[in-house]
Amino acid sequence: MNKYARLSLIAAAAVTLVACGKQEQKAAEGGASAPQAEASGQTVVKIGQVSPMTGPISHLGKDNEFGAQLAIEDLNAEGIEVGGKKVKFELVSEDDQGDPKIGTQVAQRLVDAGVVGVVGHLNSGTTIPASKIYSDAGIPQISPSATNPDYTKQGFKTTFRVIANDVQQGTALGQFAADGLKAKKVAIIDDRTAYGQGLADEFEKAVKGKGVNVVKREFTTNTATDFNAILTSIKATQPDVVFYGGMDAQAGPLAKQMKRLGIKAKLMGGDGWQTPEFIKLAGDASEGQLASSCGVPRDKMPGFAEFDKKFKAKFNTEVQIYAPYEYDAVRVLVDSMKRAGSTDPKKYLAEVGKTSYTGVTGKISFDDKGDIKNGAVTVYQVKNGKWEVVSTVGGEPVAAAAAPAASAAQ
Repeated sequence: MNKYARLSLIAAAAVTLVACGKQEQKAAEGGASAPQAEASGQTVVKIGQVSPMTGPISHLGKDNEFGAQLAIEDLNAEGIEVGGKKVKFELVSEDDQGDPKIGTQVAQRLVDAGVVGVVGHLNSGTTIPASKIYSDAGIPQISPSATNPDYTKQGFKTTFRVIANDVQQGTALGQFAADGLKAKKVAIIDDRTAYGQGLADEFEKAVKGKGVNVVKREFTTNTATDFNAILTSIKATQPDVVFYGGMDAQAGPLAKQMKRLGIKAKLMGGDGWQTPEFIKLAGDASEGQLASSCGVPRDKMPGFAEFDKKFKAKFNTEVQIYAPYEYDAVRVLVDSMKRAGSTDPKKYLAEVGKTSYTGVTGKISFDDKGDIKNGAVTVYQVKNGKWEVVSTVGGEPVAAAAAPAASAAQ
């Protein structure tokens, strides 16, 4: 009898293990379509967030993560219901280190974790390869900061962005260099990333279209800090403007080294270094430099004042660039779920493309590619240690400020 009892116990344990194994396999295979966990009578819905939270632009990555955290907290405080069920949102945050290879790895990790939507990635170079993984899984992806046009040119139904792209940004910057700064000669440097090179390419097209002479086209990396050889070569051409396509971690030292070498040209760039961090890194060499940001000025954003107050109170730091767009991207996903009456990406994905939502940053709706309609671009200049608005193109009408002094070479 003892022998048979032991055999029965072993058989029962084996059945239990097999059943558990099948449940785990089913949950893993289910991915985003797997049923969400129940907690205190609420359905727990996971939303992914990806940005570089370590490395030279970790301050921007944390800025994005903070924006998403604030959105999740606000949504949970509001007691959101989807399809008549109480929902509790949970943020699943990943660090892609700004590396395309790691970007695809964490994208797969989010799919396996059962997220129903993703906000990110920050960099175009990580956003683009990761988008294929989200597309294959049928998970909506909204980037708050990736501006390379190729992201939405792939034909995926899952890709969206809540910020203007580099065609709009590069064109605005090129036109401003020609018409606002009256530049006759420009030199261009980029960091060879999908973002930096892509933006520099669009700037080059725009200035050439205006008859401006591109006297030098150089490149560096997104980890470099010594630009003396490149700048010495550029100095001999006496440009009116030096354009840098890249991030603030390089733009700050670049501005300092330009000043040290006696280069009189204005430094100009895009949203990657229109940040408080650039001014901090460049010091007094930041004065007079120009950069754009994709969006209207903060004082023209309908919800920025309240957002900024909550952001500073919670995180004890100032907004860098993209946190308001990250916040809006999370809320656009949830607004789409509410309209669809479902948190299942297969059911609510179609609603994302139909979005008509007014968020912190303004009106958000998408074209058939997933790009934001009528995306604004604002040009800023550092004056007295602060970024000040020079002009805005697109978006809601904003009065243009006076352009800075004519040729930077004077």
